[in-house]
Amino acid sequence: MTYCVAISVNSGIVFCSDSRTNAGVDQVSTYSKMYTFGNPGDRQLVIMTAGNLATTQAVISQLRQDIKRNSEVNLMTTSTMRDTADYLGKINVAIQSKHEADGTDFEASFLLGGQIREGNHRVFLIYPQGNYITTSAGTPFLQIGESKYGKPILDRIITPDTHLSTAACCALVSMDSTMNSNLTVGPPIELTVYKTNSLEAGFYHCFNEDSEYLRELKSSGTLG
Repeated sequence: MTYCVAISVNSGIVFCSDSRTNAGVDQVSTYSKMYTFGNPGDRQLVIMTAGNLATTQAVISQLRQDIKRNSEVNLMTTSTMRDTADYLGKINVAIQSKHEADGTDFEASFLLGGQIREGNHRVFLIYPQGNYITTSAGTPFLQIGESKYGKPILDRIITPDTHLSTAACCALVSMDSTMNSNLTVGPPIELTVYKTNSLEAGFYHCFNEDSEYLRELKSSGTLG
């Protein structure tokens, strides 16, 4: 299972994802679900993934190939965040359509967030069908995967005016709540914090299972 959340506030965006893809008595498999693309001074983008692993990896591979081949449309050439969401949605649909006849669920969804040039920073949730929704003043965060356990803390605290550091703490508490309730979600936990208008790679940290901060967070159950 998966849990990813992106929180968009006036001062920036917080991205948080787990890395567990398979949990069992004898085996736990982990893959990063957070990918960063950018060109300093022009754009910074973060993509998080949920769903069929083969599909998500194929989509990310296609995005990278399009950049390497300097395709007419790629993550470095789109003009707006909405154009970028359209492009990612089309690739997702195309990858899934290759496997439709197999009778297997190859659906995948994505969280896309970031900023391009002078445009506003945005976050989009892109569905398997290629359509998407975006954050708003009334809905300043979006989730994919196992979302229900981590939602209450976000509903109670997050508004567009929430400080970026508080939003980051809320994301981690939300992740901890999800891990406590669903063993298929687990560390390492990746966190990226992007500051509005910086157009630079955001602060990044990976919390491993033995992270002292995560242990303190779990024991306190607070934002402190």
